[in-house]
Amino acid sequence: MTPEEFRTAGHQLVDWIADYRTGIPDRPVQAQVKPSEVADALPAQPPSKPEDLDAVLRDLDEIIVPGLMQVQHPRHTGWFPSNASLASVLGDIASSGIGALGISWQSAPALTELEEVVCDWMRQLTGLSEGWKGVIQDTASTGCLVALLAARERAAGYVSERGGLQSLEAPLTVYASEHAHSAIPKAALLAGFGRDNIRSIGTSPTTFALDPALLRSAIEQDVDEGRVPAAIVVSIGTTATTAVDPLAEILEIAAAYGIWVHVDAAMAGSALLLPEYRWLVEGIEGFTTPDGVVVPPADSLGWNPHKWMGTILDTSLLYVREPERLIRVMSTNPSFLRNAVPGERVATEYRDWGIPLGRRFRALKLWFHLRLDGVTAIQDRLRRDLTNARRLAALVEAEPGWSLVAPVTLQTVCLRHDPGSAGSAELSGELLDAHTLAWADALNRSGVGTVTPAVVGGRWMVRVSIGVETTEWPDVEAVWNAAKELAAETA
Repeated sequence: MTPEEFRTAGHQLVDWIADYRTGIPDRPVQAQVKPSEVADALPAQPPSKPEDLDAVLRDLDEIIVPGLMQVQHPRHTGWFPSNASLASVLGDIASSGIGALGISWQSAPALTELEEVVCDWMRQLTGLSEGWKGVIQDTASTGCLVALLAARERAAGYVSERGGLQSLEAPLTVYASEHAHSAIPKAALLAGFGRDNIRSIGTSPTTFALDPALLRSAIEQDVDEGRVPAAIVVSIGTTATTAVDPLAEILEIAAAYGIWVHVDAAMAGSALLLPEYRWLVEGIEGFTTPDGVVVPPADSLGWNPHKWMGTILDTSLLYVREPERLIRVMSTNPSFLRNAVPGERVATEYRDWGIPLGRRFRALKLWFHLRLDGVTAIQDRLRRDLTNARRLAALVEAEPGWSLVAPVTLQTVCLRHDPGSAGSAELSGELLDAHTLAWADALNRSGVGTVTPAVVGGRWMVRVSIGVETTEWPDVEAVWNAAKELAAETA
């Protein structure tokens, strides 16, 4: 394809994207296809000759799009928001069109330096001090893995430079809430800690946040039994209920043992753009206790602009207090990537801040998003979602047979329907669970909206996670009305 052919096709594709986005509200939210239906509709063999773009776009319309969960749909309230603002889509197109290769500063100086700039913009916008330095990872899962690798090496005296984990006499341990994201234990396993050394810490029965007393007890037991506590992952906005672990108390515990503290705020980090929500990470910069004990800052923080904030995937921020610890663990410095500009300012080499060598020009997505939409509009949208969550919570509390399962901390409302509490036959235990799953599945199959069931306190409940870029109150109300109707039908 020549640049001129690309120009023509590109205009056609952008028109298709604009039409697709305009028509999303008219589509069912959940894909209505059966397993293998999409694959069966596609040719079994690749094309030997070029095809017209019209044919490709026709298959997009008729085969691909119907086989997708419409996560940009205004009534998608399942999982967490996975927004893809069109401003950031333009940045993604620019990144792909430029095709820069970020294997070193020298290979793409602007790629590196724009990433430094936008990471610092986001640092300022979320209220972090100048001591934090950022890098863009693909997801918070990768960011957590990178943080745990650095934590492992610090706790083990950089043993990978010698005999590796196999030479350690004492096992290293990792701690996180029982409601932490599944990416946390996965990262710990990939980092070589071993399942036996991952501690799932109990939570408050009312807030579902990690219980500091249980954390302290688990650490003390591990130390007494000869293990080395290496890392604590603090959840700011757990997946099930958006519970917020008490960061300051955890930092104080970690300080006594020299434990690395990683703050996982994958979805909730967007709320830090609002000054009134900076309490979510209170203590992150370190503090002095009333007893005069100096508690150092957290070591790392990860959050995803590609969730609630709306910069298109894959745009995840990882901030660290001491980049040299990442560099020591991640750097390989192959001879073919040596810096050919000796004597000048030492350039940042982002290949030494994570796992991949080759890196996309991800910073363009944030740059376009911030410049074309503006911070104020993003903040206004976040406040809209928070308000709508509180409005929904008030309706739930006022409706007979319905109850809130967890505090509404951010934009996710956790609810349950119990027909027995509204005068019908009482349900409990497995019968109540079956009813909860039945009406949630019915709502999802209907295409009207999406919700996500989750287990909290041993029982199923349903999450309504508000935050798609186009979601307004009538959309939330439509999901709520559908929930009430289907819960009544399945009771």
